[in-house]
Amino acid sequence: MQKLQNYIGGQLVPPQSGQYLDNIDPARGAVYSLVPDSDDSDVEAAYQAATAAYPGWSSLSIQARARHLTAVADGIAARLEDLAQAESMDNGKPLALARRIDIPRAEDNFRYFAQAITQFHNESYDMGELGFNYTLRRPLGVAGLISPWNLPLYLFSWKIAPALAAGNTAVAKPSEVTPLTAYLLSEVCIEAGLPPGVLNIVHGLGPKVGEAIVSHPDIPMLSFTGSTKVGKRITEVAGPMFKKMSLEMGGKNANLVFADADFEEAVNGSVRAAFTNQGQICLCGSRVVVQRPIYEQFVAAFVEKVNSLKVGDPMEADTDVGAIVSKVQLEKDLYYIDLAKEEGGEIRTGGKRLPGPNARCAEGYFLAPTVITGLGPNCRVNQEEIFGPVASIIPFDTEEEGVAIANGTAYGLSGTIWTSDLKRAHRVAAAVESGIIWVNSWLVRDLRTPFGGVKQSGIGREGGMEALRFFTEPKNVFIKL
Repeated sequence: MQKLQNYIGGQLVPPQSGQYLDNIDPARGAVYSLVPDSDDSDVEAAYQAATAAYPGWSSLSIQARARHLTAVADGIAARLEDLAQAESMDNGKPLALARRIDIPRAEDNFRYFAQAITQFHNESYDMGELGFNYTLRRPLGVAGLISPWNLPLYLFSWKIAPALAAGNTAVAKPSEVTPLTAYLLSEVCIEAGLPPGVLNIVHGLGPKVGEAIVSHPDIPMLSFTGSTKVGKRITEVAGPMFKKMSLEMGGKNANLVFADADFEEAVNGSVRAAFTNQGQICLCGSRVVVQRPIYEQFVAAFVEKVNSLKVGDPMEADTDVGAIVSKVQLEKDLYYIDLAKEEGGEIRTGGKRLPGPNARCAEGYFLAPTVITGLGPNCRVNQEEIFGPVASIIPFDTEEEGVAIANGTAYGLSGTIWTSDLKRAHRVAAAVESGIIWVNSWLVRDLRTPFGGVKQSGIGREGGMEALRFFTEPKNVFIKL
């Protein structure tokens, strides 16, 4: 059985403890590789390697750093099939989805920031006869990067690429639930000739590896994507140390459908927003909020569309919904389905674990895409992040009521609006409390734009020049004439 290794100082090395964790293929419910059960000693080794590499890396020209990142992007492109299969096995998502979106977007992350750093500029201010001010932006040192399991390489690379482009080195932790693409990225970096120690990848559990990164006294900045609960813990530990932090956390996103929307487009887009990647995306629109004149018609069409989705072996080309990432997550999803029944909801379709679709997947973690109606906007199922293929449809009457329902949670990550009224689109987009809004679309990505949430969905912004600003520190210089 394959043993994954940490990537420290440019080399693949075992954990210092010699201990490993099981890595389970969720489609089969079976162990297929072993993951380093690293601890603070491995994090310290990674930090030392990153510190040693920092002077050389930060002093490279922008063009030289860009060439290194482009070489990594080329390596990802060359190994697209290997990486897509690894992500599908780790995550349970359809292989077609990993091929089409996840791995190409990881490649794009490195390619974009390789170009963006060459366009990064500093401000200057002419003060006339007094002189002038200009702002320098410099890397901070070693970046601590912690990434989740739902989009393993996509989100991991979204942190790594801007951190390295800005001149920092990094100690990075992928999720122990989905470690294989991060391990293959280590191989890509070696093949691409990335200087040793610039990127260090330490596998292991959050309470051991993540905590060691967060609490390390000499790691000055942290970029985290994951649950709000863990984000609060990071703030408790790192806040008193005055670390620079970007936290992208949970979501309970509203998918607002107005009566004047293109009906077919809204139904298809809403199903996609609710169930892509088994609903295991922080941006999924699991609260489908529909204006009452079209509510019954919409529910019927939505359920019909959901029933047409194929739940199947992630490796099969026509699979729409794959396996839930882990047994723990499956049990959480089933708990919320039971809770929906207790709260008075009606299960319109789904609501149960499914048998494996074939002999290979007989023990896999499969759940029927679930649609719930009859729940008020303030019940737990409509307030708490489930992170599975579970959608609740809620009626509303007026625009003001729809916005109030959309804003009526502790989260504020994203929102989607379906309407043919341009004035309404602008008005509602401004009123909904979230970091990103899509109008008549979902999950359209432009790497030039900032990304992040408000309220308990996070602080700080990733993406575009905002990411490069986060991974640098401004210094003002005044020159007297």
